[in-house]
Amino acid sequence: QVQLVESGGGLVQAGGSLRLSCAASGRTLISYAMGWLRQAPGKEREFVAAISWNGDRTYYADSAKGRFTVSRDHAKNTVYLQMNNLTPEDTAVYYCAVNRGGSLYSPRQYDFWGQGTQVTVSS
Repeated sequence: QVQLVESGGGLVQAGGSLRLSCAASGRTLISYAMGWLRQAPGKEREFVAAISWNGDRTYYADSAKGRFTVSRDHAKNTVYLQMNNLTPEDTAVYYCAVNRGGSLYSPRQYDFWGQGTQVTVSS
């Protein structure tokens, strides 16, 4: 069983930056692709970014391309999401999760969700 704990969220003005962290315990993440997903109020959970098990490939939603960067540190068993040039449309609860081997772009293909971290971007 893997436990994931997200941190780094907060309130930021439009144009600002945040770095989210996802720390894992209970099992190493080295064999798993990992994803960041988000859910805004009244909306379905959506894919944001993902990274392959060894970190050599990254994947982004169109809304995140050019602004967000996903990375991982196997030694720390941690995955990160650097978010730059934030807009109010990025306001959501951000989750990290373990990909079960299916499409990296589908929220349904993720397990072991963390509790999420709130990101609020003011205009």
